[in-house]
Amino acid sequence: MENKLEVIRSGIMDGDMQLVQSTVTAALEEGVPAPEILNEGLIKAMAEVGRLFEEGEYFVPEMLIAARAMKAGLAILKPKLIDADVKPIGKVAAGTVKGDLHDIGKNLVCMMLEGAGFEIVDLGTDVSPEKFLDAVKIQGVDVIAMSALLTTTMPNMKNTVDALVEAGIRDSVKVMIGGAPVTQAYADEIGADGYAPDASRAATMAKQLLGA
Repeated sequence: MENKLEVIRSGIMDGDMQLVQSTVTAALEEGVPAPEILNEGLIKAMAEVGRLFEEGEYFVPEMLIAARAMKAGLAILKPKLIDADVKPIGKVAAGTVKGDLHDIGKNLVCMMLEGAGFEIVDLGTDVSPEKFLDAVKIQGVDVIAMSALLTTTMPNMKNTVDALVEAGIRDSVKVMIGGAPVTQAYADEIGADGYAPDASRAATMAKQLLGA
């Protein structure tokens, strides 16, 4: 059993999508519980990918192919996790703010968060404050993750935080921000709960914000 989980972990770290899919399927057929495959296989592998990225051994391309392999395994596991009533750590609405159409960083953050055990509501790009608000009010997300790659679109992060305050729901959701021009100082200035410089640390930050 341990061997299958090791193969899944190394398959994810090598970005071998087919190996991950076939081994997850085989592990389920052998009776390995889906939550164990998730925690000991997928989540553990993505945590290691994140560590290697932070240490400068992995770069964005390696992270992307590892995340894609993880998603392929997760797609097979999801129905079993639902059957086993496995709850995600929390629900995150992620989007690139209004006026900004960059999505590579945001997509990577979504994959890393999913790999860490979160449920993701991917709002896409050019997301208005109203859409983020709806995600909190209608979909009950615990965290909003906003990304901006252009300095000119950063004010829409503040507009979203202000909109949450005006709607009286600021206290019911955590707000984290990131993107190339974004800094911790800006996060403090606009009243965000957290700032992450990259996708790996975004996953860590989201866990900290929810006390997971």
